[in-house]
Amino acid sequence: MSNNNWLVKNLADFAGGMTRRGGREFLHLSEEIETDQIKATPENAGRASLYIHIPFCRTLCPFCCFNRYLFAEDKARSYFKSLKKEVALYKDRGFRFSSLYFGGGTPTILMDELGEFIAYLKENFAIKEISLETTHREINHRTIEQLKQAGINRLSIGVQSFDDAISKSMGRAWSTGQEAGEKLLMAEGQFDTVNADFIFNFPGQTLKQFEADVLAFKEMKLDQATFYPLMPSPHKMSALERRFKFVDTSHEKDFYDILLRELYDGDYRASTAWCFSRGERMIDEYVIEFDDYVGVGAGSVGFLEGNFYVNTFSLERYARLIDEGRLPVVRWKKLSERESRRYYLLTKLFGMALDPTQFERRFGADIHRKLGLELAFFKMFGLVQEDGLIRVTRRGMYPVSSMMKEFFAALNGLREYCIEHGI
Repeated sequence: MSNNNWLVKNLADFAGGMTRRGGREFLHLSEEIETDQIKATPENAGRASLYIHIPFCRTLCPFCCFNRYLFAEDKARSYFKSLKKEVALYKDRGFRFSSLYFGGGTPTILMDELGEFIAYLKENFAIKEISLETTHREINHRTIEQLKQAGINRLSIGVQSFDDAISKSMGRAWSTGQEAGEKLLMAEGQFDTVNADFIFNFPGQTLKQFEADVLAFKEMKLDQATFYPLMPSPHKMSALERRFKFVDTSHEKDFYDILLRELYDGDYRASTAWCFSRGERMIDEYVIEFDDYVGVGAGSVGFLEGNFYVNTFSLERYARLIDEGRLPVVRWKKLSERESRRYYLLTKLFGMALDPTQFERRFGADIHRKLGLELAFFKMFGLVQEDGLIRVTRRGMYPVSSMMKEFFAALNGLREYCIEHGI
């Protein structure tokens, strides 16, 4: 390992460790819910994006930490009815949404319900953009036409790997890499942006196998791909260790270096530390594009004006609270100013650039005064440079990736706790 690689890896370990510690503090949540804090003001009524969680899947992938249930049609149809009621509660609180993000789960699992729900949202809000996740299992010509008619702008397709052996080890033996590629090409050009999701550093995955995935993506000339590092919750990690005997995370930077070499140094621009695009494209991280976001659905989270909140993960409790005319929020925290500023710094660096004027507009203070030590650290080691904007450098991309991975891993731990305790 060269001196530069050694330094970057150690910087990533240090920055990731600090984020891990901060993430644990961030997620010390209260059961004393202050839902009166969850309301629109004249200043923020139209500023928040809307995340909609659809938690049903045909099969459950062993690495996924999101709230999900095996598909049952009766439960799914009932769930969509509850979603409409929850959105109405936010409308009554003054929120006006223009940007939607559908995650899961598998949002396309009931296309008729999805179409009706999007139509309901359009009737109530001036929707400008819609991003939606699915798997290539769900993609066919009819589904593509239905999604286009519904107004989907960005379609993100969870491939994870083109390698059949790796896909099988991920619990996704229902398709081949060739079929996944065919589905991606079927969708390409039909939407403003088509994104393919991949995982790297999965147990048993070699650098050669991952490089083949990246090269196959490049050869297909797709709009965009997002590459997620393995970031399991504690019990998911234990399950992977039991299954694979040993989970080696020491080569994560070697995997990431393939992305830098093949994409960042090539024809793709880094939209985030994990997302690489041809030109300007919509991205899947609403936490970057919007400072505030409302989460609806069982197991969703939201962030509004420094308030972090978590919806119940239980389908039954979710439906009951909604029927009672109550927001289904079960955990809540008002972040300190320090926590809010650091969270803002993390999300903007993950999106590759931070505008100091936007920071001052949000926090009423100069970023160099409020986050001077943090910025000094990043600048001292060449992880960012400032030219009006504070931009992440090539050297800084892996440390920023490590920081976001640790934050999401902490969030996955919270999800796991809520699921296991029926919260």
